[in-house]
Amino acid sequence: MSRNPGRPLSPHLTIWKWGPHMAVSILHRATGSALAIIGGIGFVWWLVALASGPEAYATFLKVATSPIGWIVAIGLSWSFFQHMFSGIRHLLLDTGAGYELKTNRAWAIATMVGSTVVTALVWAPIIARH
Repeated sequence: MSRNPGRPLSPHLTIWKWGPHMAVSILHRATGSALAIIGGIGFVWWLVALASGPEAYATFLKVATSPIGWIVAIGLSWSFFQHMFSGIRHLLLDTGAGYELKTNRAWAIATMVGSTVVTALVWAPIIARH
């Protein structure tokens, strides 16, 4: 495919000034992918282990309750909340609200802070019990 030299090039990432709104947009895509891929693999593994008998399920539980399993579970929880808050932000943006720079920046920061706080609130009592 050849480029028409009469048309301007689209600005590259180095042109834009990075801000929280750009980070949240990228995080929205990344967390959606993580939830679909990692969450899907974990869910299928759980179903297969459940159907395969006690030994397979014990292996699944051993991995799921290992330190790496906890990190993955906490990461997936954060991904879920980040994706959810970012989706709510996008829903509000779709109504035409929140495009002012200060409002957009505040909402973007709120999605990142909110997802982290809610994840901590969910996992604090779980970790405290163990």
